[in-house]
Amino acid sequence: TKALFERHKPTHVIHLAAMVGGLFKNIRYNLDFWRRNVHINDNVLHSAYETGVQKVVSCLSTCIFPDKTTYPIDETMIHNGPPHSSNFGYSYAKRMIDVQNRGYFEQHGCRFTAVIPTNVFGPHDNFNIEDGHVLPGLIHKVYLAKQTGSALTIWGTGKPRRQFIYSLDLARLFLWVLREYDEVEPIILSVGEEDEVSIREAAEAIVEAMDFRGELVFDTTKADGQFKKTASNAKLRLYLPDFQFTPFRQAVKETCAWFSTNYADARK
Repeated sequence: TKALFERHKPTHVIHLAAMVGGLFKNIRYNLDFWRRNVHINDNVLHSAYETGVQKVVSCLSTCIFPDKTTYPIDETMIHNGPPHSSNFGYSYAKRMIDVQNRGYFEQHGCRFTAVIPTNVFGPHDNFNIEDGHVLPGLIHKVYLAKQTGSALTIWGTGKPRRQFIYSLDLARLFLWVLREYDEVEPIILSVGEEDEVSIREAAEAIVEAMDFRGELVFDTTKADGQFKKTASNAKLRLYLPDFQFTPFRQAVKETCAWFSTNYADARK
């Protein structure tokens, strides 16, 4: 990491490097998620400090928030209790970025901050069914079910609720944070609470976008994970009251079209 920073001498850094995975991969490898992410984050932030980077924007996740909490969750609540047990390794490692950002600011005056996106999806995602996140995993499942003429099996009850953000919207917001947002405290990047959808509704949007005519089956022997982690985007709206998010069904349609067109080369 140090060699990379010394070679390129960046002035601004968007830090997205992480060991990531869906619910079932997290449950199996909590220690690995903790160790690898702590090492990655310390390497990136300390190299940024040592090479005089002006601004670092790191990426946290809504799954790092306390499991037992009131809703909606906001930026002040990150450290208010233990995260969900299914991904405690990843969650604590990500929380430490916020701790380090404050440390680098207080001790060295560094402008290191973090954003907290909700569930990101879009073209070029990881569509792996075992390790990917829920939406790209479902898109791949629908694609395969359509090809083979079989039923679509969805893990869990379909009842958990999520706020999804289209990767292209998130990219625009990242650039705004890099250029305009001056706080060290993190900011949640998300659609509003009213745009939360259930896993079942997300699956139905994909089924519609891909014109799947088969049966939908919910495998309730599989874990659901957290029921919801509703985040408030009030702070974002204070800064950007007029930001337009891509409507969910349109974003799903564009992502499904990309996956179908690029199936051979997509990460899966």
